[in-house]
Amino acid sequence: MPGHLARRFQQIAVAVFLAEVEQAGFDLTPVQYAALAAIHANPGIDQITLAGLIAYDRTTITGVIDRLVQKGLVLRQASSRDRRARELQITEAGQQTFRAITPAVEAAQQIMLRGLTEMEARELVRLLKKAIAAGNELSRAPLRDGPGEQG
Repeated sequence: MPGHLARRFQQIAVAVFLAEVEQAGFDLTPVQYAALAAIHANPGIDQITLAGLIAYDRTTITGVIDRLVQKGLVLRQASSRDRRARELQITEAGQQTFRAITPAVEAAQQIMLRGLTEMEARELVRLLKKAIAAGNELSRAPLRDGPGEQG
Protein backbone atom coordinates (compact mmCIF):
# COMPACT_ATOMS: atom_id res chain seq x y z
CA MET A 1 0.00 0.00 0.00
CA PRO A 2 1.52 3.36 -0.99
CA GLY A 3 0.19 5.13 2.12
CA HIS A 4 1.89 2.67 4.43
CA LEU A 5 5.13 2.88 2.43
CA ALA A 6 5.03 6.68 2.53
CA ARG A 7 4.55 6.60 6.32
CA ARG A 8 7.43 4.13 6.74
CA PHE A 9 9.72 6.23 4.55
CA GLN A 10 8.75 9.33 6.56
CA GLN A 11 9.65 7.51 9.80
CA ILE A 12 13.03 6.53 8.35
CA ALA A 13 13.62 10.01 6.93
CA VAL A 14 12.95 11.69 10.29
CA ALA A 15 15.12 9.21 12.19
CA VAL A 16 18.02 9.65 9.76
CA PHE A 17 17.66 13.45 9.75
CA LEU A 18 17.65 13.65 13.54
CA ALA A 19 20.63 11.30 13.88
CA GLU A 20 22.76 13.20 11.36
CA VAL A 21 21.85 16.61 12.73
CA GLU A 22 22.46 15.50 16.33
CA GLN A 23 25.80 13.92 15.40
CA ALA A 24 26.79 17.28 13.86
CA GLY A 25 25.93 18.96 17.19
CA PHE A 26 22.59 20.55 16.36
CA ASP A 27 19.12 20.33 17.86
CA LEU A 28 16.68 20.99 15.01
CA THR A 29 13.75 18.96 13.74
CA PRO A 30 13.07 18.55 10.02
CA VAL A 31 10.23 21.08 10.22
CA GLN A 32 12.39 23.59 12.08
CA TYR A 33 15.10 23.17 9.45
CA ALA A 34 12.55 23.62 6.63
CA ALA A 35 11.29 26.81 8.28
CA LEU A 36 14.83 28.11 8.82
CA ALA A 37 15.73 27.38 5.18
CA ALA A 38 12.58 29.14 3.92
CA ILE A 39 13.23 32.19 6.12
CA HIS A 40 16.85 32.22 4.96
CA ALA A 41 15.67 32.26 1.32
CA ASN A 42 12.83 34.76 1.99
CA PRO A 43 13.87 37.38 4.57
CA GLY A 44 10.86 39.21 6.02
CA ILE A 45 8.43 36.42 5.10
CA ASP A 46 5.27 36.33 7.20
CA GLN A 47 4.22 33.25 9.18
CA ILE A 48 1.21 32.42 6.99
CA THR A 49 3.28 32.50 3.80
CA LEU A 50 5.97 30.43 5.52
CA ALA A 51 3.41 27.79 6.47
CA GLY A 52 2.34 27.53 2.81
CA LEU A 53 5.92 27.35 1.55
CA ILE A 54 6.78 24.39 3.75
CA ALA A 55 3.30 22.81 3.61
CA TYR A 56 2.76 23.13 7.34
CA ASP A 57 -0.48 23.81 9.17
CA ARG A 58 -1.05 27.56 9.64
CA THR A 59 -2.28 27.16 13.22
CA THR A 60 0.74 25.15 14.40
CA ILE A 61 3.50 27.06 12.56
CA THR A 62 3.55 29.44 15.53
CA GLY A 63 5.00 26.73 17.77
CA VAL A 64 7.74 25.99 15.23
CA ILE A 65 8.63 29.69 15.06
CA ASP A 66 8.47 29.98 18.86
CA ARG A 67 11.15 27.29 19.17
CA LEU A 68 13.36 28.92 16.53
CA VAL A 69 13.02 32.26 18.33
CA GLN A 70 13.85 30.61 21.69
CA LYS A 71 16.97 29.10 20.13
CA GLY A 72 18.02 32.56 18.91
CA LEU A 73 17.87 31.56 15.24
CA VAL A 74 14.93 33.71 14.11
CA LEU A 75 13.48 37.12 14.98
CA ARG A 76 9.73 37.71 14.81
CA GLN A 77 8.47 41.27 14.53
CA ALA A 78 5.26 43.04 13.66
CA SER A 79 4.90 43.79 9.97
CA SER A 80 5.18 47.40 8.89
CA ARG A 81 2.58 46.67 6.17
CA ASP A 82 0.02 44.68 8.21
CA ARG A 83 0.04 44.94 11.99
CA ARG A 84 -1.71 41.54 12.28
CA ALA A 85 1.13 39.81 10.43
CA ARG A 86 4.47 38.76 11.90
CA GLU A 87 7.57 39.07 9.73
CA LEU A 88 10.43 36.67 10.22
CA GLN A 89 14.15 37.33 9.89
CA ILE A 90 17.00 34.90 10.36
CA THR A 91 19.53 36.05 12.99
CA GLU A 92 23.30 35.92 12.61
CA ALA A 93 23.25 32.78 14.79
CA GLY A 94 20.56 31.41 12.49
CA GLN A 95 22.72 32.14 9.43
CA GLN A 96 25.69 30.39 11.04
CA THR A 97 23.54 27.41 12.06
CA PHE A 98 22.02 27.16 8.59
CA ARG A 99 25.46 27.13 6.93
CA ALA A 100 26.92 24.67 9.46
CA ILE A 101 23.98 22.24 9.48
CA THR A 102 23.60 21.99 5.70
CA PRO A 103 26.28 19.27 5.24
CA ALA A 104 24.53 17.09 7.85
CA VAL A 105 21.17 17.60 6.13
CA GLU A 106 22.70 16.71 2.76
CA ALA A 107 24.30 13.60 4.29
CA ALA A 108 20.91 12.59 5.68
CA GLN A 109 19.38 12.85 2.20
CA GLN A 110 22.06 10.53 0.84
CA ILE A 111 21.57 8.01 3.65
CA MET A 112 17.80 7.95 3.08
CA LEU A 113 18.39 6.92 -0.53
CA ARG A 114 21.42 4.67 -0.01
CA GLY A 115 19.66 1.53 -1.25
CA LEU A 116 19.08 3.13 -4.66
CA THR A 117 21.32 3.86 -7.59
CA GLU A 118 21.74 7.51 -8.50
CA MET A 119 19.28 7.08 -11.38
CA GLU A 120 16.75 5.28 -9.14
CA ALA A 121 17.07 8.03 -6.52
CA ARG A 122 16.38 10.73 -9.12
CA GLU A 123 13.39 8.71 -10.41
CA LEU A 124 12.00 8.23 -6.89
CA VAL A 125 12.24 11.96 -6.21
CA ARG A 126 10.62 12.73 -9.58
CA LEU A 127 7.74 10.33 -8.90
CA LEU A 128 7.26 11.63 -5.35
CA LYS A 129 7.06 15.20 -6.66
CA LYS A 130 4.54 14.10 -9.30
CA ALA A 131 2.34 12.25 -6.79
CA ILE A 132 2.55 15.11 -4.28
CA ALA A 133 1.63 17.70 -6.92
CA ALA A 134 -1.39 15.63 -7.97
CA GLY A 135 -2.61 15.30 -4.39
CA ASN A 136 -1.47 18.66 -3.01
CA GLU A 137 -4.96 20.15 -2.63
CA LEU A 138 -6.12 17.08 -0.70
CA SER A 139 -3.70 17.89 2.12
CA ARG A 140 -4.73 19.71 5.29
CA ALA A 141 -1.63 21.87 4.70
CA PRO A 142 -1.12 22.19 0.94
CA LEU A 143 2.14 23.51 -0.43
CA ARG A 144 1.75 27.08 -1.64
CA ASP A 145 4.00 29.13 -3.90
CA GLY A 146 5.55 32.20 -2.41
CA PRO A 147 8.47 34.57 -2.75
CA GLY A 148 12.01 33.32 -3.25
CA GLU A 149 13.35 30.02 -4.45
CA GLN A 150 12.19 26.60 -3.39
CA GLY A 151 14.68 23.85 -2.61
